[in-house]
Parts: sequence; structure tokens; C-alpha cells
Amino acid sequence: MRAEIVSIGTELLLGTITDTNASFLAQRLAAIGIDCYYVSQVGDNLGRLVDTLERASGRSDLVVATGGLGPTQDDLTREAIASLLGETMTVVPALERDLRDFFERRGVQMPERNLKQATLIPSAEILPNPVGTAPGWWVSSEHEGQSSVIVAMPGVPYEMKRMWEREVEPRLRSQGSGVIVSRTLKTMGLGESAVEAKVQDLMGGSNPTLAPYAKQDGVHLRVTAKAATPEEAERLISGLEAEVRSRLGAAIYGADDETPVGVLRRLLSEAGYRYAVLEVGPAVAGSIAPLAGDPEGGESAGPGVIAMSVDSFASFRKVFGEAAALSEDLDLEGAIRTIHSITGSHVIIGLSAKLTPLEANGQLVTADVEIALLTPDAAEGIHLTRSRHTWKTQATEIRRLAGMAAYNLTRLRLLKTRN
Repeated sequence: MRAEIVSIGTELLLGTITDTNASFLAQRLAAIGIDCYYVSQVGDNLGRLVDTLERASGRSDLVVATGGLGPTQDDLTREAIASLLGETMTVVPALERDLRDFFERRGVQMPERNLKQATLIPSAEILPNPVGTAPGWWVSSEHEGQSSVIVAMPGVPYEMKRMWEREVEPRLRSQGSGVIVSRTLKTMGLGESAVEAKVQDLMGGSNPTLAPYAKQDGVHLRVTAKAATPEEAERLISGLEAEVRSRLGAAIYGADDETPVGVLRRLLSEAGYRYAVLEVGPAVAGSIAPLAGDPEGGESAGPGVIAMSVDSFASFRKVFGEAAALSEDLDLEGAIRTIHSITGSHVIIGLSAKLTPLEANGQLVTADVEIALLTPDAAEGIHLTRSRHTWKTQATEIRRLAGMAAYNLTRLRLLKTRN
């Protein structure tokens, strides 16, 4: 079954609201094995809405529309479906009673314009909406030789979700479309083209499929399989996943909901390491501090974890006093060695950055970033790893890029130490 989502409302085209309905529906369609090939947005205009629905029902077996079921003049979804099929909307007495009762229970007289929410066409069946005034429609249509189903639901997210979960999805599941299952493998340290080059010959398959995506936390590879059962889909995924992992190796840092911070915390915890993070300079403040604890007040990294952010090495000297003052030319290496000597932390990650503006407004910069990492070493006692990076980019991007580089350097070093 091929599906298309149609989101209706001029407010979507103006950008005043975000279309979360389409995202929800796309995920739920995939979960029941229905391929969603198109997502359309159209404003509150009868002609354009009819054109959009006509195009959708001509190329898709299932059209899922949200929005335009309200009582106002610009709510035109019912009218558009009726026009498309050449049918007449009529008031259904039972629906009218339910609608008037809805308002009466709230001590409000129903505006007569709401009466159009009690209408139906011959090809439509009602989808109940006990939490709102807009029932949905399930419409079986035959248009220009193409059989399709049009499902119209309210645009209010909680009304739409309830209707989908209780009225629409069970009906679609009963048709036995199967399931679509995906797994996302997440990489770090390689660009999108470098990742693709390693797996390009695996990307031509039809089931399972493999597709790369550049994200804020690295390059993701989504493996997707369609099958009659979740177990069968998982078997299809596992074979391709194993081959992808063998080619990318340690570049893969996690899967699905795993994050760089969460993965690195786990590695540190499994090794029993106390750790500290140091950020020097406002450009990198907050880059790696989340490793030491959730800034939103959630999960804590645990006892013995230290996070420090200072604006300069002079500030660092003031904090650590004589221990830091021993070196007048204190740099990042000297700073993390000082932290090690005072705190005894097993792992210390340090970041510093120098920015050179490339524009008068200072938004575009050249950033020279240094990372210093101190880790335990069986032979040396402690091991120092240093890394330097130069980026020309927006100043607001430096924090993210520096943090990702530091996380990856630390992760790879811990994996090497463990192995």
C-alpha cells in the first residue's frame, strides 16, 4: 500500500506552526508496513485543495489528510472531498444530535455554522471524535479508474492522534500490510562522502535499504526492512547491519537513540574512571561540560566528576593557585596535568580555542582549537593525546564541532585502551 500525507492549513505555509502531524503519521505508517512516498502541504483554498487531493488519490492507495475539518469558512476539507468525488454533503441527524449534545454539556449554545461538522457524503464513513467537535471521514473512492482511501482527520494534534490510534490504525492493521522496521547506525569522525564511499555498493538494495544522513552528531546510516513480521524484518536488518559494521568499525559509535555523551559516559563508567573536563575560552564553553552532568537537571554523571569552564589560562591560575602558578607559560597540557595532580582523576579532557574574525560582525571566524586528553596507560602510567583543528565557520558552530571532536578522540582512546 502506497500512502500520501496531506497537511491542510494556510498557517503551515506561513510557517506560523510546525507540521508535527505529518512526522507522527509518517512514523506510524512505517510501523504498520505502509510506504509513505509523498508529504504535501496545502493552504485553505478550495481549488488548490481539490487539486492536491486529486493528485494524491491518483498516485497513492491511501491519502491521510489532517486539518480543515473545523466549522469556519476556511475549513474546506469536506467540501474538497465532496467536490473531488462529485457527491453532495448532507446533514446526518444522529451526528447533529451528538454535536448539539456536545455543546449542551458545556452549557453553550451551538453556533449554526458548526452544523457542517455533522455532514457526510455517500462514500464516507464517520470516524468518531469524542474529544472534539470534528468527526473524521473514511472515504472509499474510485477516481479515474484508481481505487483509493481518503482518511480525513482533525488538525488538532491530540484529536488527530487519538483518532488515528483508535479508529484508523486498527482498521489498516487488519488489512495485513506487514511492518517496516528501521535501525540507525551512528558514525563519528568521518564525513558523509567518506562514509558513503565505504558502503556505496550496499545502498542499491530494495529490501533492506541503506541510506546515509548528515546530522548534528555525525553521519547516520539508516537500515530499513519491510516484512510480514517484526522478527522477519529484524533478520533482514541484522545481515546488512553486520556488513556495515565490519566496514566502518570504530567509526560507528552507537545506534538508534544513543548519543555521543551517553556512549562516552558508559565507556568511562564501565572502566571505573573518575574524570574531569576543562574548557578554556568562551568559544568552547559548554562543548564538553554536558559529559559531567545534564545541564537541564536530569541524569547525573556520578560522583568524582569535575567540570570547569574558564575564560583564559590566567583565570585557571587564579582557581588553582600555586599549583597552576608553577608554570608561567601554562598551556592546555599543563592545565590538565595540574588537574590530574590535584584531583587524581583518571581521565581529563581539555579544550581551548582561539578565534580570528573573518567578517566585521564577527559571525564568520577561523577557529584554532586544541584538544588535550589525559588517560591511564599500563606502560606509561598516564598517556597524553593532543589534537589540533582549524575550522572556518560560523562562530556559533565552534562549540558543537569542538565537542564532537573531543568526544570522538576520547572514545577512540578508551576503546583502544580497553582492547
